[in-house]
Amino acid sequence: MTEPKATNIKWHQQNVTTEMKASLHGHKGATLWFTGLSGSGKSTLANAVALTLHERKVSTYVLDGDNIRYGLSKNLGFSTEDRIENIRRIGEVARLFSDCAVVNLTAFISPFRSDRDIARQLQPNSFVEVYCKADVSVCESRDPKGLYKKARAGEISGFTGIDAPYEAPVSPEVEVDTGVQSIESSVDKVIEYLIRAQIIPG
Repeated sequence: MTEPKATNIKWHQQNVTTEMKASLHGHKGATLWFTGLSGSGKSTLANAVALTLHERKVSTYVLDGDNIRYGLSKNLGFSTEDRIENIRRIGEVARLFSDCAVVNLTAFISPFRSDRDIARQLQPNSFVEVYCKADVSVCESRDPKGLYKKARAGEISGFTGIDAPYEAPVSPEVEVDTGVQSIESSVDKVIEYLIRAQIIPG
């Protein structure tokens, strides 16, 4: 865990608690952490779940991997160290959304279990890991950004699933085979978990 460099700082408690915010919203806050290979459907599923939640009057926000790199993490590349820092930042931002009783949905490869574990430790009671399971062959056949093709051609290195590892979740709260299941059934599986976990009303 990264320690603060700043000194003479103090954590200030807020008058409006997370419980008060949840009461106002009519549901709890949580982080749905979508993880999987590039092309596994993380962003697609996260946005589809967000739309379904919105239709159910649930407050949501999607933290997409590419979008975050336009702002919060625009000074980071894709080295191991930068990937770790990127996920650390996202974990902190996701916790703030959860504290506000917003269901936030993060869509990042986040290839290392240790990094995902750190994000979980920040909010152990409101962290929902959603594993978008799809064989690399399926992801490569989709290749929405042409990245697999570039990695195979040696134009980019350190690409997850080709020449860099992806550590699949051991016991995610939700596992969806996005290479086989339809987007509708995948969304249903996530929503069913949120109801069962009493994060959102049924």
